[in-house]
Amino acid sequence: MKVEQVLELVKAVSDSELTEFKYEEDGVKLSLKKTSDKIVQVPAPAAPVAAPVITPAVMPAAPAPVPAAAPAGAAAQEAGSAADAEAPAAAENDMPAGNIVKSPLVGTFYAAPAEDAEPFVKVGDSVKEGQVLAIVEAMKLMNEIESDFTGTVKEILVENGQGVEFGQALFVIG
Repeated sequence: MKVEQVLELVKAVSDSELTEFKYEEDGVKLSLKKTSDKIVQVPAPAAPVAAPVITPAVMPAAPAPVPAAAPAGAAAQEAGSAADAEAPAAAENDMPAGNIVKSPLVGTFYAAPAEDAEPFVKVGDSVKEGQVLAIVEAMKLMNEIESDFTGTVKEILVENGQGVEFGQALFVIG
C-alpha cells in the first residue's frame, strides 16, 4: 500500500462516521481509530466476504464541564461578554502572517532525515514549492512533508520529535 493510499484512507475515515478501521495485506497491518459520540451501525454482509470486517467502537462521552459562577450585576455581565468577544480576536493574532504548511497526517515530526544530520530547513532558508521541509513518521512509515509554497521559512512551529495532529500548522512560509 502506497503512502498516498494510506492518506486517502485516513481522510476517508476522518470524513466518515466510522470510529475504527482495520486493514491487513501481505503482512502489513493498518489500524485507524477516532473518537466519536455517535454510534455507527454497519449492515452485516449477506454472504461471507474475504475483506476485513469493520467493527464500530463506541467511546464514552466526556463528562460535561461544570459552568463557572456568573458574575453578579449587569455591569459585570457586560464586562464578561466584552472579554469573550476579544478572546477569538486574540487567538487569530497569535497565528503568524504568511503561508502555513500543515501536517497531512498524525505522527511524529522530524526536522532532519537522521539524528546526526542537518535539518531539512532552518528559519530564514529559502524554499521552493515541492521542497522537503521535514518528515512525519506514522506507523513506521516516513512521510516527507513538502512545501506548498515558494518563499522563506519564517517560523518552525513544532519541535523535533514532537507528536503532531492532522491539520496542525508546522511551518510559516513568507
